[in-house]
Amino acid sequence: MDIEYLRKNNLIILECISGSRAYGLDTPQSDTDIKGVFILPKVKYYGLTYIPQISNETNDIVFYELRRFIELLSLNNPNILELLNTPKQFVIFKHPFLEVLNARDILSKLCKNTFGKFAWSQVKKAKGLNKKILNPMEKKRKDILSFCYCNFEQGAISLQQYLQTRNWNQQNCGLVDIPHMKNIYGLYHNVALKYNGIMKSEDSNQVSLSAIPKSEIQQTVLYFNKDGYTTYCKEYLEYWAWVKNRNEHRYENTLSHGKKYDAKNMLHTFRLLHMAIEIADEEKIIVNRKDRDMLLKIRRGEFEYQELLDMANNLQDQMELAFSKSSLPERPSFDKLNQIAFELRERFYQEYLC
Repeated sequence: MDIEYLRKNNLIILECISGSRAYGLDTPQSDTDIKGVFILPKVKYYGLTYIPQISNETNDIVFYELRRFIELLSLNNPNILELLNTPKQFVIFKHPFLEVLNARDILSKLCKNTFGKFAWSQVKKAKGLNKKILNPMEKKRKDILSFCYCNFEQGAISLQQYLQTRNWNQQNCGLVDIPHMKNIYGLYHNVALKYNGIMKSEDSNQVSLSAIPKSEIQQTVLYFNKDGYTTYCKEYLEYWAWVKNRNEHRYENTLSHGKKYDAKNMLHTFRLLHMAIEIADEEKIIVNRKDRDMLLKIRRGEFEYQELLDMANNLQDQMELAFSKSSLPERPSFDKLNQIAFELRERFYQEYLC
């Protein structure tokens, strides 16, 4: 089952333009995101093939099955609350049955956590990009030799320095475990005995051990920083996956404003915090942003990173205070939403016999 199947069989009951265009924050380079709701045919809903969500390959078109949609509403999920409250000019289609769903039955103090947590996840993403920009990684992956160190004189030096000092090749070295000393090995060297080397190949993730004759003399002690190597490999994969998949226009925008943070992530931090305060004060979702000018300034990189963090912390305090004074319920009425979900499905099945 895919989006084409939903359209062909008239299973879509809500379809909206979402994201930056609905917020009023789009630029000429902005994509058009679509979100919506569909209803499964009876045989799939009551059978063993329940499908909660369908999207295209790029995830810029996403449809939620009715049950999943209402379940996420009951959790006050920000994306789903925005979808339900999409401004009319961005609603492509909305079935009249869905008018029974409204903010009065859904908004609650859960929004303090859902919107607030989502907002700070955007700060974390912005920090992650900041780290990647400031610490670019070489395309050639380091091998384990770069994480090995040898005892030398009264201290320690890198393995590469040690080998260079001795004019040795790693292939002519042999290692043995030293009992009770994790990741520490005795290092031997003998060209004639053809040891296994310190590593078998550049792709090795562990040092090689060799059979060492008892008559051989240990040259030094080698320490393999395995934890450091593991962390490096993880960060290397994350970095080059990011390079491969990053939105180049968005990345160039980050470079152009020179502030070394992802301005779009920070924009969403402030949008979400402002929306949370509005929910507490006004008990409604305002999707199309009245704070557009300020948010676009953030997107253009007109603020320093620390300045934005300080402003976000201040908004967090305002949000906490607003929810402490709010008359919203602690959480939505699960029973009421459960009944609405049941009645909506019954009405759709009775009318369309799907």
